[in-house]
Amino acid sequence: MRRQRGNRQKDLVGFRIGDVSYALDIHRVREILNPLPVVTLPQSPAAVLGVADHRGEVVPIVDLRSRFDLPPNPGPRRTKWIIVDRDGAGVGLVVDEVTDVFGAASNDRRAVPSISQADRRGIIAVYSYDSMLVFVLDPEILTDVTAALDLPDSLEGAS
Repeated sequence: MRRQRGNRQKDLVGFRIGDVSYALDIHRVREILNPLPVVTLPQSPAAVLGVADHRGEVVPIVDLRSRFDLPPNPGPRRTKWIIVDRDGAGVGLVVDEVTDVFGAASNDRRAVPSISQADRRGIIAVYSYDSMLVFVLDPEILTDVTAALDLPDSLEGAS
């Protein structure tokens, strides 16, 4: 079956966590990559796996499964990191898999559900896309657990 996309601008990066489809504004995404080695930080928030050296920048890594109080990914084979920008610095978001880059028309937009977890997950929009609901997330809310981390500019000399 062929997807009908029309003239939609491809402005969303789709990904999955468990059975739920999410997306981020493509303008907030720096890069999508395979997981890198992580240095754990003592006394960091539970959702922060640690930091990684990505292109010479110390990047905090946030596990969205942990952030959403979900169990660890049982099949991490497709796990990806989405590097987003937070206040000029990169933050990695661990997702189960990246699905596609797509656009959603305004007539596909649905109301944001009024549920207690909506604020914690940072849902800013909901679209109907490819016969499913896709929840667009605010990376500022997803990465707020990294705001208090005091990170060096690079991992050289950090122990």
